[in-house]
Amino acid sequence: MDCFALRARNDNEITMSELEKIVQDLKQTLQYHQQRGIEFLPKGRPSMKPEKDAKKIKTLEEIRAEIGDCTRCRLCKGRTHIVFGVGNPNAKLMFVGEGPGRDEDMQGEPFVGRAGQLLNKIIEAMGMKRSDVFINNIVMCRPPENRAPQPDEAEKCIPFLHQRIAFIKPKVIVCLGSVAFQFLLKTEKKISQSRGEWFDYEGIKVMPTYHPAFLLRNPDAKKPVWEDMKKVMEVLKSV
Repeated sequence: MDCFALRARNDNEITMSELEKIVQDLKQTLQYHQQRGIEFLPKGRPSMKPEKDAKKIKTLEEIRAEIGDCTRCRLCKGRTHIVFGVGNPNAKLMFVGEGPGRDEDMQGEPFVGRAGQLLNKIIEAMGMKRSDVFINNIVMCRPPENRAPQPDEAEKCIPFLHQRIAFIKPKVIVCLGSVAFQFLLKTEKKISQSRGEWFDYEGIKVMPTYHPAFLLRNPDAKKPVWEDMKKVMEVLKSV
C-alpha cells in the first residue's frame, strides 16, 4: 500500500496484513540500499560508505626503491651488494633460497656460484630457462661465513619477499632448503621430513626440497629432488 495514501486513513482502519506488508516493504528497501553501500542517517540524508582501500601491490621497481641502501639489520655491515632477486616478473615458478653467498654478494645476483649452476641445470631439466622463473632469497645480504640467517635478520628482510610474491603471483614456490621453508611458512618442520609434500602460502602451492648446495655435498640427494621437481612440473602443466 502507498504510504502517502495510508496517512489519509484512520489508524484504526489499518489491518494487520497491511502493516505486515508495509514492514516487509521497508525491510526490502533498507536491504537494497545497504547492499549499495548507503547508510540512513538520523537526518534522513543518505551517505555513501567509503570503500576500504585495497592493499596496494607494489611493482618490483617500487619494492627495490623502498629497500634503498638498506641498513635495517646487522647484515648490511658486511655486504658488497644487496641481492634483490632476478627473473621473469610474470613467472609461474619462484625459487626461494636462504641468502647470498660470496659469489652472489660480489655480483649482486642470487644463485650464480656452484649451487646456482646446479640450480640452472635443474631448471633446464624441467624444460625451462633461468629467465623463465624468478629466483630470490629470504635475506638479501650475505650472512658472515655463509651462516644461516638469524630470526631477527630474516624478520627485517622477509616482508620484501612477501611483496615480491604478491606482485609476481607465482603458481608454485619451491623452497630450497630448510631455512627458506621454515621462514616462509613459519614452521619448525625439518626439510628431510617435509620435502616432496605440498604446502600452502597465501593460496600458492609450496614445494620444499633440498638446497642445491646440499646436493653438491650429497649427490645421492639429487634423485629425491628430481622427484620433487616432477611434481612441480605436473602442477605447472595444469595452470
